[in-house]
Amino acid sequence: MPLYRDECVVLRTHKLGEADRIVTMLSRQHGKIRAVAKGVRRTASKFGARLEPFMVVDAQFYEGRSLDIVTQAESLGSYGADIVADYPSYTAASAMVETADRLSDADAGLQQYLLLVGALRSLARREHPTASTLDSYLLRAMSIAGWAPSFGDCAVTGDPGPHSAFVVQLGGVVADRAAPPGAPRLDTPTLSLLGSLLAGDWTAVDGADERTRSRASGVVAAYTQWHLERALRSLPHVDRHETPAPIATTSQGSTHP
Repeated sequence: MPLYRDECVVLRTHKLGEADRIVTMLSRQHGKIRAVAKGVRRTASKFGARLEPFMVVDAQFYEGRSLDIVTQAESLGSYGADIVADYPSYTAASAMVETADRLSDADAGLQQYLLLVGALRSLARREHPTASTLDSYLLRAMSIAGWAPSFGDCAVTGDPGPHSAFVVQLGGVVADRAAPPGAPRLDTPTLSLLGSLLAGDWTAVDGADERTRSRASGVVAAYTQWHLERALRSLPHVDRHETPAPIATTSQGSTHP
């Protein structure tokens, strides 16, 4: 059987038989991979611990007929423990990996992989408010997938903004002449924050007040779930109570959203 290696982030796992697991991963080069990890439930091995959700690994696989087999996994980013230890981070990470799972297929691009890894790293390090990290990830993941929202110019006519009417189905803000009756209106601070979340302007995002963040989160959730064409199961469980202080910081570069 052909052998290959790739960097992967673990999205989810399922039990298989008495001792095995099916591990679903988003990889750097091979898109989404579903592989069997044999014997990982028999013992508390380091191999099994590396194949838990939110972990980033350098893995080796054998190609199988229906499912590949993962034979080695070396840790590249041990984010799982730090994320699971903080409930808001855990619920946000769960929404992220579910979104990545929905958006990804066998030819998923490198951008989706890098975005997810960076977002999980940011959660683990408590770099920014948890809900904001999630919202930025969702907007940017949808943009990579081809559904970039407009928070400035009209999404229908291209008329330059600012516009206040926001229509999820039309792709963002729309001019008054294109807005359907009863279209919801967003205030300037919320629109500004949404644009900052999409652009990754963390100085502006971190300075936003809680009420504006809450309104922006509602817009992001509606936009994401509309374009995914079904609800994210994990999104209603997201705990938006923030951890008061970061647990770790590093001087290394980051690809977080």
